[in-house]
Amino acid sequence: MALSKIWVHAEFGTDKPSSITLELISKARTLADTVEAFYAGDNADAVAAELGKYGVSKLYTIDTGGNLQGVAVASAVAAQVEAGNAPDLIMFGTTYDGRDVLGRLSVALDRPVLTNASALEVEGDEVRVTEAIFGGTQLVTSAFRCEPPHLAAFRPKSFVAEAGGETTAAVEAIDAPDKGHAKVVERHVEEHSGPILDEAAIVVSGGRGLGESDKYQLIEDLAKLLKGAPGASRAIVDAGWVPYSYQVGQTGKVVKPDIYIAAGISGATQHMVGMKGSKNIIAINKDAEAPIFGIADLGIVGDVHKVLPALIEALKNR
Repeated sequence: MALSKIWVHAEFGTDKPSSITLELISKARTLADTVEAFYAGDNADAVAAELGKYGVSKLYTIDTGGNLQGVAVASAVAAQVEAGNAPDLIMFGTTYDGRDVLGRLSVALDRPVLTNASALEVEGDEVRVTEAIFGGTQLVTSAFRCEPPHLAAFRPKSFVAEAGGETTAAVEAIDAPDKGHAKVVERHVEEHSGPILDEAAIVVSGGRGLGESDKYQLIEDLAKLLKGAPGASRAIVDAGWVPYSYQVGQTGKVVKPDIYIAAGISGATQHMVGMKGSKNIIAINKDAEAPIFGIADLGIVGDVHKVLPALIEALKNR
């Protein structure tokens, strides 16, 4: 049984909808007769055109006045629900803005939320959400028992983004009741070159097995040669070797590249939660019993300080 209507919290990158937004919309399209989205930002017409290609029929826009999304978007959506324009389910990405809006909306509507989810199904009139617990070692499926709209947040790469619409979504501006605001005082954009980690086709990650921070340069050199993105385990992020934005895992980013190279990473459960969906996994570790080899498609038992330089040299000579 399909749901009547699903809303998706839409987010837009520099020049296109965020990948998680398209993933959520694609999944919503398989479960509901109508998929609509709400969005706070500029270029609403361009956003509507892009989202229409994925099946969104209407885009609600909210003017935040340049402030953070949480207060304005949550109050605007809550007002729509209270006025009778309520969907069966509202889907959010596990992002900074998504969590901000979701938490405030939960309070405004007095509804529970299910977060950090990786799967969604509808059985009859029951909406079920699955999430990983205990460091990703177990999966638990929960069903909503409250009145809709149900609120749920999903991890990136939980669903596949697939176009499935032919029209531009209609645009409707909705007002945000004056509930105060959280003002943006200053923005700092982290500099980076090459592909974005959670969108890269190839990811090369390093771990504690590199030995010292200076050796992380091997990871960056290899990633650059492969036109991929560098990543890291939590251990070396916590040690201050690389920024948090490099972290792959349960408390970092979820990646599903075509190729994932894990160098000097033993394979703690928390790390594997963030990368085990990769199409091809190559592990390099001197410990033949390292857990990472249990999910690797290709395992190289060897010293990363010998294997990586040899691989880099071979690529340079091609």
